[in-house]
Amino acid sequence: MFMPIAFAVAGAASALVTHSCLRRAGAPVPVWTAALTAALLVAVCLRGQDGAWPVWWLAVPALLTVFAVPLAVADLKYRRLPDILTLPAYPALALALAIAAYGGGAALAWRAVLGGMLFGGAHALVHALSPRSLGAGDVKLAGSLGAVLAATGWPSVVLGAVAAALLSVALAVGGPRHPTVPHGPGLLVAAWALAVFAGPGPG
Repeated sequence: MFMPIAFAVAGAASALVTHSCLRRAGAPVPVWTAALTAALLVAVCLRGQDGAWPVWWLAVPALLTVFAVPLAVADLKYRRLPDILTLPAYPALALALAIAAYGGGAALAWRAVLGGMLFGGAHALVHALSPRSLGAGDVKLAGSLGAVLAATGWPSVVLGAVAAALLSVALAVGGPRHPTVPHGPGLLVAAWALAVFAGPGPG
């Protein structure tokens, strides 16, 4: 029981930090975001304890959760993915992936690097061709998420892109009327689900 409790406390504490960061960026998120972060971190912990993937992978979905929840909520509420969280996600997830590569092998590290470049580059190209269809924040987010997706295996990069697009379509159809549809939540949910339920690809 100690580990899930520790993860819940860590989730609540991290949410206070991200809440403060987003408030300074002019995009404060609701208090319940802390509870959601804590709950999802407990789910990550339990998944790891069940032996769903090696222990060296734990830091990847855990850190992804810390960034994903507040960013998804902020994008849904403000149609923004503030740099104050999207940019620090790069070194944080890079460190987590480096730990994973130490256990999973060099192939995992190379996949992460190439995946980040390809996924981020593809989103940058779409943004350059049609800035109104994909925001700059989505491009900044895509690189770090692409690294995580590729670390779980190349099929996850394609699956993540398709799942994110479908989730964005669902928001456009079923969400409140708004001139723009946030793509960040779809990207974040797809990457989180694959990191947690697919786990690391073969090294």
